[in-house]
Amino acid sequence: MSIRNYRPRRDSRRRITPWRSFTLVAVLTVALALQLSYPLIEGERLRLVTIATVYWAAGAMLLHALFAYGFTYAIRFLLITFTYSLLVEQIGMRTTWPFGSYEYSPSLGYQIFDVPLVVPFAWIMMAHSVFIAARRVAPNFVFLVGGYGLMAWDFFLDPQMVSAGRWSWEISGRSVPFQPEIPLSNTFGWLLTGMGLMALLNIFLPKERRSLGSSRAVPEFFLAWSWIGGVVINIFHFDRPGVAFLGGSALGALVIWYFISVKYGRRD
Repeated sequence: MSIRNYRPRRDSRRRITPWRSFTLVAVLTVALALQLSYPLIEGERLRLVTIATVYWAAGAMLLHALFAYGFTYAIRFLLITFTYSLLVEQIGMRTTWPFGSYEYSPSLGYQIFDVPLVVPFAWIMMAHSVFIAARRVAPNFVFLVGGYGLMAWDFFLDPQMVSAGRWSWEISGRSVPFQPEIPLSNTFGWLLTGMGLMALLNIFLPKERRSLGSSRAVPEFFLAWSWIGGVVINIFHFDRPGVAFLGGSALGALVIWYFISVKYGRRD
């Protein structure tokens, strides 16, 4: 009888296949190209590009969730984030809590009880990469770090969309620094609701997952792009250095923390 060393086969699922990687990159590239065109167009084309950007970017994140984590993970992420965000927006629209008093413009397209369909997909667009980052840097405080990440991203989102007339606020108290058109209550609302979403995702999405390997590049790049792009466009196109500073500092803290963790932290 001979004894042979047993070497288990490498898990072939550890990396996304080449054609899936190509699909991911292609969809994300379309989303980024649409974003890059934002300063160059106006009017009806700008409205359509705004909506299309969200759907394409959300599509890239959903495809990554599917390819990297599997169907069950992806469908849970989609259903939880879509349902939660739509419910939160419905409550916010009707009670002014927790965001304050706001109203969406019809220019954002089809609406579900006064909330544009594109809005829940904006949550999906950003929640995926923020959730991955939060699980990486603070596995015991995913809800807190993830909620903070969504709040930080909103420092870029709201002033841009209000300036474009996509939604509007009634200001009755203190406003966000450098953003007099946005009530401070919106910041606390994003932190609170963001923590709620991240808590649900952390509970219902599997924690013990295989290493993503090179596939992690897509959500990583989108997170970094959202940070750097938000800073650049506010400085050079919108002429709002205060927004660039606030959003850049807030979101940058998470992005830098994440990449330091990837570089020098535990292996996954």
